[in-house]
Amino acid sequence: MNVKSIHTEEKPVSAKKIFSTTDGNVTALQITAGNVLKEHITTVPALLICINGNAIFKNENGVTENLLSGDMVNIESNVKHWVEAIIDTQLILIK
Repeated sequence: MNVKSIHTEEKPVSAKKIFSTTDGNVTALQITAGNVLKEHITTVPALLICINGNAIFKNENGVTENLLSGDMVNIESNVKHWVEAIIDTQLILIK
């Protein structure tokens, strides 16, 4: 299976849970070029990994990370954040 094949619908932002444990989840995210995963807050720490594409992660504390294939960013709990896709981007979220 390929991460790209998980997202079968043509949506600007798509999130699909791909794995669950007793303590957390792994989610495949797809954000198409020019679209934004709107600002939100997680109540637990998370790890966002860019599989392919190019996206910008930002948070309310002024953190800005350019994510390219293989890059990752730790997401703090209770901090508002969002992700903007420069080109079509596939990401994995672990929390």
